[in-house]
Amino acid sequence: MNILIIVLYLIALVAFGYLGKKRAHNAEDFRVAGRRLGPVLYTGTMSALLLGGASTVGGVGLGYTYGISGMWLVTAIGVGMLLLSLIFAPVITRVKLYTVSQVLTLRYGVRTTQISSIVMLAYTVMLTVTSTAAYASIFRVLFDVDRTWAILLGAMIVIGYSMLGGMWSITLTDMMQFILMTVGVFFLLLPFSLHHAGGWDGLHQRLDAEFFAVGSIGTESIITYFVIYTFGLLVGQDIWQRVFTARSPEVSRWGGTAASIYVIIYSVAGAIIGMCARVIEPHIEHRDDVFATLAQNYLPIGIGGVVLAAGVAAMMSTASGSLIASATVARVDVVPFLLGKDSLQNSDESSDSALVADRWYVLGFGVITTVIALFLTDAITGLTIAYDILVGGLLVAILGGLLWKRGTGTAAALSMAVGSIGVILGMVIYGVMANEPIYIGLVASFIVYIVASLLTKPTDPQVAQRWQERIRQGA
Repeated sequence: MNILIIVLYLIALVAFGYLGKKRAHNAEDFRVAGRRLGPVLYTGTMSALLLGGASTVGGVGLGYTYGISGMWLVTAIGVGMLLLSLIFAPVITRVKLYTVSQVLTLRYGVRTTQISSIVMLAYTVMLTVTSTAAYASIFRVLFDVDRTWAILLGAMIVIGYSMLGGMWSITLTDMMQFILMTVGVFFLLLPFSLHHAGGWDGLHQRLDAEFFAVGSIGTESIITYFVIYTFGLLVGQDIWQRVFTARSPEVSRWGGTAASIYVIIYSVAGAIIGMCARVIEPHIEHRDDVFATLAQNYLPIGIGGVVLAAGVAAMMSTASGSLIASATVARVDVVPFLLGKDSLQNSDESSDSALVADRWYVLGFGVITTVIALFLTDAITGLTIAYDILVGGLLVAILGGLLWKRGTGTAAALSMAVGSIGVILGMVIYGVMANEPIYIGLVASFIVYIVASLLTKPTDPQVAQRWQERIRQGA
């Protein structure tokens, strides 16, 4: 019965992909859903994107290990979304572009900022790879197939519906995934887990006091979560591309705020579910197996299938979102940069050939990320490198451009270069998984950005005027 529900869910994904195809008439529809999402669709698709495998399966696993303090990773993601929505999303929406690199080029008037797209592409590719590996782990258990076939099965579905209608297909499937995740976690897994654990009183009786301490995971870990995930949320292409889909600045502000509140509540629910699992099944070796173990062994047949589908939904929504982000960055930024072209000068968005090309890019990067997922067993290391360089190298230049008028293109380019080099050197000295590299990159990038901005000529008045006009036109 559980397998049947998962199969029906996968069929439904393809069906929603076809519905999205009917709405994708040009490249703008394909990349950013025609910039027409209202508050309901925007909130649902943003929530589904944020709550991937790390938030759902990983959040429950952290609750299993650290108790209520396991909520901090997902909470950091929610806080990042809240800051982005209240402070930056209205401006991002108004410029009506497709990528982070395009916004940098428009703001600074310097083509060298397009080099940021290389880092962004590495980040979105690795995010797709880790999401692919995550949902494949569930398929492997459910369908009793080896890892290769599990990855190929999921990849064919994600690539298929993403190619059909692009962001429209992803938005419609994300809404279904959002509903599944809400029902599966809040209305099924959480109450059933609490019931088997003896309720909240049962948790208090059978767990040590440290499981109820909000800081038991460690202050250093909590700070690192906020530095990596909160800051990463502010500048990631996968997130910005969803912001571009909002039909107005108000939708991006308040829809994003609603999504962030949902995510923070979700973080607490995941931690509590993990605590329940610690009482029910105290000897699970790998914490990433906690979610699936509860769904398979402690929920009635059928209900367990819905919950497992919710877990798969969380991972697939992240995979599809990062896949289209990879394709968009490559097509709009990286290829023009390598060819010596300005990414702002693309003028073929309305042509049929542009839509066809976008679909080919999605297919190409779908194949690339699938192959990497097949051969890369330690994808977390790759994602950590990409996240550290993204935040340590690009954060200051991106947020500086949005917040400080005196910031210059030369300063932005230098800060990105110095910040990225600082992160890499930190990894060489302290190790890839250490916390120090990202701090080294951030500090170096910040100092260079401030000093270089003050020592170089202000942004060309014509460039600054175009930036302001673009923002006013989108209001």
